[in-house]
Amino acid sequence: MSIKIYIDQGHNPVNPNAGAEGNGLREQDLVYTIGQRLADRLRANPDFEVRLSRPTRDTLLGTSNATSLAARVNDANRWGADYFISLHTNAASSPSAGGTEAYAYARGTRAFELGEDILEELSDVTGLRNRGMQARPGLYVLRKTQMPAVLVELGFITNPGEATLMRDAPDLFAEGIYRGILDFTEA
Repeated sequence: MSIKIYIDQGHNPVNPNAGAEGNGLREQDLVYTIGQRLADRLRANPDFEVRLSRPTRDTLLGTSNATSLAARVNDANRWGADYFISLHTNAASSPSAGGTEAYAYARGTRAFELGEDILEELSDVTGLRNRGMQARPGLYVLRKTQMPAVLVELGFITNPGEATLMRDAPDLFAEGIYRGILDFTEA
């Protein structure tokens, strides 16, 4: 029986719930592409079944931030996903802030372990600093999902080097996440 992975490409292509911007790039565009590339890798492996929150570039979920988040979570819950992975880019006022980090509802959970594996591989493949896992029980997509859920901040869109890497090498990010999923599911 295949493992069902729900890939949430965080944010809508336009408001409501559009993402961060930096260095002439938009978060929702970067995570859309990286999510598609990750889905391709998962679909090529018979051990996985995958669903995307945004199957097309112009898929718009919800009519507000709240309903956009609910649409993603409800779709994953109805589908019966085994794992939920939400892709985002980070932002900071300082262009030197950098690295990849992730969040799970709580420490000591399957989601936290999955996030650690994803971050380790993501850092290895991209060369970005691993900023570590954190517990964030207040995040909607982590507390309302019925399966282990991880929110991954791929890199900083406000950091010129990281923004360029996400734009020009989306396959590196997809490969890192994919390897982290494999490490976790094969353990």
